[in-house]
Amino acid sequence: MTSSIRFLMCAPDHYDVDYVINPWMEGNLHKSSRDRAVEQWQQLFHTLKDHAIVDLVKPEKGVPDMVFTANAGLVLGDTAVLSRFFHKERQGEEPFFKAWLEAHGFTVHELPKDLPFEGAGDALFDREGRWLWAGYGFRSELDSHPYLARWLDIEVLSLRLMDERFYHLDTCFCPLTDGYLLYYAPAFDAYSNRLIEMRVPEAKRIAIGEEDAVTFACNAVNIDRTIVLNKASDKLKQRLESAGFQVIETPLTEFLKAGGAAKCLTLRVTEPVQVDVHASASVESRVVRMDGHLLDAGLINQALDLIVDGGGSFQVLNFNLGEQRQSTSSAEVKVTAPSHEVMETLMTQLIDLGALPPPQDVCDSILETVTQAGVSPDDFYVTTIYPTEVRVQCDWVKVRGQRMDAAIVVRETPSGLDAYCSLLRDLQVGDRVIVGVEGIRTIRKTESREQRNTQEFSFMGAGVSSERRVELVVEQIAWELRQIRDQGGKVVVSAGPVVIHTGGGEHLAHLVREGYVQALLGGNAIAVHDIEQSMMGTSLGVDMKRGVSVRGGHRHHLKVINTIRRYGSIAKAVEQGVVTSGILYECVQHNVPFSLAGSIRDDGPLPDTQMDLIKAQEDYARLIQGADLILMLSSMLHSIGVGNMTPAGVKMVCVDINPAVVTKLSDRGSVESVGVVTDVGLFLSLLVQQLDKLTSPYHVA
Repeated sequence: MTSSIRFLMCAPDHYDVDYVINPWMEGNLHKSSRDRAVEQWQQLFHTLKDHAIVDLVKPEKGVPDMVFTANAGLVLGDTAVLSRFFHKERQGEEPFFKAWLEAHGFTVHELPKDLPFEGAGDALFDREGRWLWAGYGFRSELDSHPYLARWLDIEVLSLRLMDERFYHLDTCFCPLTDGYLLYYAPAFDAYSNRLIEMRVPEAKRIAIGEEDAVTFACNAVNIDRTIVLNKASDKLKQRLESAGFQVIETPLTEFLKAGGAAKCLTLRVTEPVQVDVHASASVESRVVRMDGHLLDAGLINQALDLIVDGGGSFQVLNFNLGEQRQSTSSAEVKVTAPSHEVMETLMTQLIDLGALPPPQDVCDSILETVTQAGVSPDDFYVTTIYPTEVRVQCDWVKVRGQRMDAAIVVRETPSGLDAYCSLLRDLQVGDRVIVGVEGIRTIRKTESREQRNTQEFSFMGAGVSSERRVELVVEQIAWELRQIRDQGGKVVVSAGPVVIHTGGGEHLAHLVREGYVQALLGGNAIAVHDIEQSMMGTSLGVDMKRGVSVRGGHRHHLKVINTIRRYGSIAKAVEQGVVTSGILYECVQHNVPFSLAGSIRDDGPLPDTQMDLIKAQEDYARLIQGADLILMLSSMLHSIGVGNMTPAGVKMVCVDINPAVVTKLSDRGSVESVGVVTDVGLFLSLLVQQLDKLTSPYHVA
């Protein structure tokens, strides 16, 4: 054997499955055969000795996983980075591996105590020495990667692990000689798979299926053109052999019970240094601050989950818990992401939760100029429903016209700085638009525990109410409607034709007549079927009293449309006594404005229906202004459109028999929204009954 490649191994003298720290260990406590483990280890040892030099570290009692030397650390040239084990069960291995590395002439770097990194189990060199693939997500933290780049003077590419079965990078990823890669793609997130595809040509990517993944085919030792592994399918062996590799199978089933195989049992300690390769890491970190009732409102948990789910990691630098029930808390969190792209996405989402950078860090948001009307500069900040402030000339400026899915334009006026939301179509050449996420904060309403818990009829928190809670929800909504009406507030209703089909038309008409509705939004259909019911007693040709189809009834809606078109408008038909009841009749009689937005499927349409989509959106937005509550009744598209136009602080109720629609509206994030899954006709009937029962001390008869 003439190879200069060296590996470190540890005999399995004390190996056993003594605890459970990964899915493979579950059900295997003390079920590993010591004799078979020794036999399998010896076979691997002698196989490797035929191709390389194998050094041994003395096994120690009390650390049964010391046999998995891949986790001792990471070696490049004469430099080593010692592992910081995530689980306390393995932390006892650290001093033994440190002693061995120092005794053999390596300069050993140690990470901070609370920063997990599990060595060559989670860090694998490209076999051509061009970069280091580094995994994170289960055992190693993303924050360790900049240390690796600096200490080893090498480019680090961060890969996020997503499948807990493949908790270390080397369980599902194996760089091979000549730039080849053996890997299991489903173990990684989409960003990581894109990164792999960018760095490794398709012809050299050997993607395996689950059959090979679960036998740890990727947990292989590669020595030049030889690959030593536990087991591989015939298909995989053929693929490797066609690429010029010799595959050697050596059973390691006893070690699979602890979640390891060939690669886990070895640490390569002769990794050559490429003199033309230098430190680089795309990992980016920022510090954000959060204030409010972080624990009982769940904001801190939402923020930390968001960071992890989005592919980043975090470190809580400071957390000041409020001392009294009414006190707010504050936290400073270091956010780390594998790239600038991921960081920008995380920061946008954290800003939505009310997070912001320390004031001293940002004096101005980044502004770029619009060069083409109706087209924003790239990477523009997309607004949310929450009140937003932007940093301009070291001051916070409140954004006007808050709404979802807009850009923010900043301009100087004679009276000072002005910032406002602008739809893309309204952008003009020369407008200055905020890009990126620097210097932006959203304002969340902060309420004390007493305010949330003792308010007699506090509006329900965001969520979806099931059928069995409908009456309770209706009671609360009725109380809100009565309060808004009696205090001169504004309620906007967005309704679909299902309101008519389910018998809710008379109840919604009652709400309009009694002053509970100040604006109605809908499409052509609700108006047509409401007027059809008024003029002909049918809806879609069905007799609303008997519930049976009327002969020729399918033509009724067209006859209604034709009649209204003859008179020129709904209002004129009401004035002429053609329409004598219904929702639109009450709107006309009580001067309640309505807007009907058309669509491609509309028959006729009615003369009042606005078929210009942009004008319809503008009309909706005008009627929504100043709303205290919006009632969305079985109209998914119109309701979603209304939701996107509505800023936080407006109470919203979405009623639909389809839970998906209700969830869609509730998911917009407002804590003052509630979804009700029920028949809209039943809901309106119960609502009218409850309103009739209520008496208000503010109501003047």
